Amino acid sequence: MKALEATIERDGRIHFREQVKLPLSCRVIVTFLDPTPEVPETTLLSEAELGRDWNRPEEDAAWAHLQSAR
Repeated sequence: MKALEATIERDGRIHFREQVKLPLSCRVIVTFLDPTPEVPETTLLSEAELGRDWNRPEEDAAWAHLQSAR
């Protein structure tokens, strides 16, 4: 199996981002992706506040037991 990135025109034409050599016949799985994934505004607004809360020595100590041993 090989994953390739491509765009599909409204008329069904497929444009691969790189040159592809395919056998005469092959099976494919097509996954449609959202062209412009949006991050909810509330996520962006809360990032700084959560960072202040999470990036404290007390938080590091509370989660230390989950860190892998080095």
